[in-house]
Amino acid sequence: MRLIADSGSTKTDWCLTNVQCSGPTAVCATQGINPFHQSPSDIRQILTSELVPQLPPQAVVDEICFYGAGCTKEKSVIVAEALRETFTSCPRIFVGSDMLGAARALCQHEAGIACILGTGANSCYYDGTDIVSNVSPLGYILGDEGSAAYIGKRLVGDVLKCQFSPEVCDLFFQETHLDGPSIINKVYREPMPNRFLGQTSQFCQHHRDNPEIHRFLLDCFTQFFIRNVKNYHRDDLPIHFVGSIAMVYEAELRAAATSLGLTVGRIIKAPLEGLVTYHNSL
Repeated sequence: MRLIADSGSTKTDWCLTNVQCSGPTAVCATQGINPFHQSPSDIRQILTSELVPQLPPQAVVDEICFYGAGCTKEKSVIVAEALRETFTSCPRIFVGSDMLGAARALCQHEAGIACILGTGANSCYYDGTDIVSNVSPLGYILGDEGSAAYIGKRLVGDVLKCQFSPEVCDLFFQETHLDGPSIINKVYREPMPNRFLGQTSQFCQHHRDNPEIHRFLLDCFTQFFIRNVKNYHRDDLPIHFVGSIAMVYEAELRAAATSLGLTVGRIIKAPLEGLVTYHNSL
């Protein structure tokens, strides 16, 4: 049986499939696994205490395909070893990045540009098998254009510098119950400022029909295409997306792409189902 995982820092989704048939045998979730933030023993603990009890007792796992955040070439060996020590009789274990997982889920065996748009952002040029090129997202401070954190960062900055009309600025403060000092404190003194900024971006979702917010969103996504996708110099390829921000702002995303002569293809919320399809078709 094949065990496929799509892992973020918060949550890991697992699907156990029978290689002889296409349907899932078991679908479950554990806390997130990220080798940048967790030790090998932490990862083994998650696997043994959270994953294994959810799998059918009679299941014989002979292949594991794990895609996760933080799974660079250097760090993927940590996850692979933890999987190997947990599933001692499994002969085939593959660990890849969440970007590769997104590309395979979105593009399957065809070439394309694959993008992640959630709290953070990432993209790559995929040749149908592997990632050929990846423009570094640089994180929410230097990059991550189009992500929730980027939208939130620009939003609060523009509100505090009065770049929106007084009506929009007042509405922001009323609905979020924030003010200048509290924003500065959350961004510069409290942990996880990217999550805070990502949460503030929800204001745009609630007021996306406002002309000012609409123009603002179009510019955020235009910057994503210009500073990331355009650098692959493959305007002929479809651009596919996975992630909550891409799902929520599909209309604005497609409009920004069209204005640049680009074509948006598939948009999905999560990659697991696509990964199951990809591996079952090999």
